[in-house]
Amino acid sequence: MAVFPTPQFDGSRRDKSPSKVIGDGDAVSERIFTGEEDEEVDIEVLNTDGNASETPETRRAMEQRLRLKVDLRLCTIAGILCSLNLLDSGVISSASVTSMPVDLQLTGNRFSVAIFIFTISSIAFQLPSTIAVRTFGPRLWFSTITFCFGLLTMCTAFIQTWQQMIALRVLLGISMSGIYPGLTYLISTWYPRKEQQTRFAFLQTGEVVILATGSIVNYGLNQLNGKGGIAGWRYMFLVQGLISMVIALMTYFWIVDFPEEAHRSFYFLTPEEQDLAVARINADRQDVKPDPFSWGKVFIHAKDPKVYGFACMFFLLNLVSTALSYFLPIILQSGMGFDENQSILLSAPPYYYAVIPVLLSSVIGDRYRLRGPVIIFNCITLIVGFCMLGFSEQVAVRYVGTYLATGAYVSNWAALSAYQTNNIAGQWKRAFTAAAVTAMNGAGGIAGSFIVRSQEAPHYLTAVWVSVGSHILIIAIVAAFSVYFLFANRKAAAGKIIIEGVEGFRYTY
Repeated sequence: MAVFPTPQFDGSRRDKSPSKVIGDGDAVSERIFTGEEDEEVDIEVLNTDGNASETPETRRAMEQRLRLKVDLRLCTIAGILCSLNLLDSGVISSASVTSMPVDLQLTGNRFSVAIFIFTISSIAFQLPSTIAVRTFGPRLWFSTITFCFGLLTMCTAFIQTWQQMIALRVLLGISMSGIYPGLTYLISTWYPRKEQQTRFAFLQTGEVVILATGSIVNYGLNQLNGKGGIAGWRYMFLVQGLISMVIALMTYFWIVDFPEEAHRSFYFLTPEEQDLAVARINADRQDVKPDPFSWGKVFIHAKDPKVYGFACMFFLLNLVSTALSYFLPIILQSGMGFDENQSILLSAPPYYYAVIPVLLSSVIGDRYRLRGPVIIFNCITLIVGFCMLGFSEQVAVRYVGTYLATGAYVSNWAALSAYQTNNIAGQWKRAFTAAAVTAMNGAGGIAGSFIVRSQEAPHYLTAVWVSVGSHILIIAIVAAFSVYFLFANRKAAAGKIIIEGVEGFRYTY
């Protein structure tokens, strides 16, 4: 006899009848909801032999062991892989204050073009690359595209013209297109909704720590400028490319498959742990196994307006993150008067600081099942940080503003990722939504690459006002969603509607 606890849902009481799936198009299992909102009731399910095999205490211990295993095998490598995209922005931003613009004739807006062309190619391939994670499996797909990214990055060290850089940036965007949406999708399939924001925070923590460390490494590599007749910025691309290729080989053996295919992973879960992982997800939202793939089952979810709301928020968020991640060294150099090496070094500490708010806000969000309030708090913090950056005359105050802004937008990456994955159900809808929000996130990156204008140094008021306005809009969208989710949950509790085609499903806000 297996024993599993009833999942908890936000915003409303749960139905007491077995849940069924209606019209979502994805294959799911049946689950049972019972009790009040904050109760956790053990439901005994008979094994085929009819014997009791677990107690609630044993199950809790198994769940803790399972979570630890998945955290160590999935969240760690996911953070490293996602950091490669940020490392790319870190390398090219660090290189932007070296001799690279002169060496490659990156005059006028050519540097901005090099940034946004990467994003355009990435957007174009995000949906097929995300679906390929299901088609080819996470181990093969992520290791392959990461190896391609590393090889192309290494090739960047040998280019001679800005046209060659543009061509390589297009290919780099294609190779990295599936990393973030694919990993967001994979993580969401492994964890119940109440555990997801903390896991996205683990992912973001790995990203920002590696990005910050990369800035320090770039400082060291820039000291090799001229050694062996090679410019310092070329060493940056060469080393990052080699490291990425090594990580790609590690990924094949390190990363895990989807829960129902976990037995294909190297030295991962026992059969009992795999069964528990599947049962946890089916108990939470019933979408472990997808239907056989067809494009119709993917694009049917384009009719859901929630997807566009989530995508819009990622667009608005990445306006800011692109401006800071790509242009922070330039802001430090041209806006605050630091020299080349100081600008590279001082761009690292704000990312180390970001670890604190992203973990703290995510633990609170998961503990109290709060999504909207956490997002709004982070938005307010970012607005304060950008006001300090844009309107103060004191360099110290402006630099502190970069800490607040960086910590807030990194925290909202995790919060918004949990917000969208918590409020959808179905495997192909998860894949479609992950690709859609990442595509719009990329579009925000295109816009963000043009809001930091060199002629507006030292205060960069266009970037400041666009960033402030974008986060006011995020607050407005979250408020509208919260009202909609509240009333939808009430209607579902009254039996008037069925949310996401799954009886018993409740929105989290």
